[in-house]
Amino acid sequence: MKPEKEKTIKDNVHRFDDDVRKTGSYAYTSEKLSAKFANARISEAIAKNYEFSGKRILDLGCGDGTYTLEFPSLGATEVLGIDPAEVAVEAANRKAKSAGLDSVVSFEAGNIYELKEQIGNRQFDCVVLRGVLHHLPDPEKAIGCVSSLANCVIILEPNGYNPVLKLLERFSRYHIEHEERSFLPGTIKYWCDSAGLNVAVVEHLNLVPMFCPDWMANICQTVEPVVEIIPGLREIACGQCLIVASH
Repeated sequence: MKPEKEKTIKDNVHRFDDDVRKTGSYAYTSEKLSAKFANARISEAIAKNYEFSGKRILDLGCGDGTYTLEFPSLGATEVLGIDPAEVAVEAANRKAKSAGLDSVVSFEAGNIYELKEQIGNRQFDCVVLRGVLHHLPDPEKAIGCVSSLANCVIILEPNGYNPVLKLLERFSRYHIEHEERSFLPGTIKYWCDSAGLNVAVVEHLNLVPMFCPDWMANICQTVEPVVEIIPGLREIACGQCLIVASH
């Protein structure tokens, strides 16, 4: 019988570790133009919807630390990133040291379902779940586990209404190997409500697919601002959904 910890970690964790072993980072944090455009838009939306200045941030599912290291530039005074992929965590700590941010940002290997003992008496103002829930075996339980760790929870997930994402999840080799999936925003909102969190923000954003040719990335980024402001269209066309909830 497998130990209980293994039952709460999916096989995709090993895939992400393999990515770091091969290239030093995750595929979606690469220098590919589409990934740069998409992630920049995501980071912009997260920064806009929470005041990070002077705050202590817990970044769960931090991966190789690329986007965790953005929080000090937003004014965060303490940042802890936790991820089950141990090789990725090692890479993240190297990045923090190389950037001269290791006095503010640190990374640890850990399981989202078993955090209270690991965190101990450390306190945080905000939990960030950037592209994490869809990689977990029980995302609803995960929200329940983290809801008591901070007053605010920021969730960024693939938009389950987007038909292109649904096709990629079924036919893309990367999406299949990394067990990618997407949820309806209403489902995530229900999970937050069940965990005692009040949802204040639901925002659909980003038109640039994470992995696409440069010509497509440029076109999508050009029309993105228009698509994001059109009700109905943005809920279907945009690739991500940002949810901010608090107690």
